[in-house]
Amino acid sequence: MVDILSPKLELRGLVKRFEGREVLGGVDVAVQPGRSLVIIGGSGQGKSVTIKIAAGLMQPDAGQVLYDGQDMTGLDRRGRQALARRYGMLFQGAALFDSLAVWHNVAFRLINADHVPRKEARERAVEALSRVGLSPDVANLYPSEISGGMQKRVGLARAVIANPEVIFFDEPTTGLDPINADVINNLIVEQVKRLGCTAVSITHDMASARKIGDEIAMLHAGQIVWRGPASEIDRSDNPYVDQFINGRATGPITGDGAAN
Repeated sequence: MVDILSPKLELRGLVKRFEGREVLGGVDVAVQPGRSLVIIGGSGQGKSVTIKIAAGLMQPDAGQVLYDGQDMTGLDRRGRQALARRYGMLFQGAALFDSLAVWHNVAFRLINADHVPRKEARERAVEALSRVGLSPDVANLYPSEISGGMQKRVGLARAVIANPEVIFFDEPTTGLDPINADVINNLIVEQVKRLGCTAVSITHDMASARKIGDEIAMLHAGQIVWRGPASEIDRSDNPYVDQFINGRATGPITGDGAAN
């Protein structure tokens, strides 16, 4: 029986290098069940690599990814696939298949991984679309026939259709205007609460981070340099956080994301 006080997801000492360059230098972060953690930081600081490793899409050079205390990095392919069925993901840009109808995009996992009959999968897809504010007539359209904001909703419907225990959000508001971004933020909060799941998001959008996160962690140069409640980030005395959230040109972070 899993201890409800133990982390749902824990990253221990994650190290990742590309062509000799260290992108992650020992990331440690844990998320409790039912909590929403947002990881912020500038471009090139390791946010995308962190979430890809956490989601099992990339292997670390060192360190562990634990779900309910079970080390995912030590599993074989079949074991990782079984564990992956417990989470959902909203990719940056929605990452929809252009050649598939909206409902088929939403039901892709059900049909191809869970082997749910197409009729049932379509019904569940239409239901999931309704939960993100899209009407049944959208189901038969193709991604090219709907707006960017609607594509994000479709991506969210796909992420929640199988009632995951953990959901990853990769830059969920990228490319959206402020109004549509706020709609997506509200839908994320609503769906995470409805499922009672654990959420991990990466973003550089502070409005999004403040709205969807219970806690915020800042990643800089492959290290977590600050973590705390979302309500306290504006009162942080951390110089990296202060510069980043206020968008200042001067401070310990240079324009290319390096430290002075």
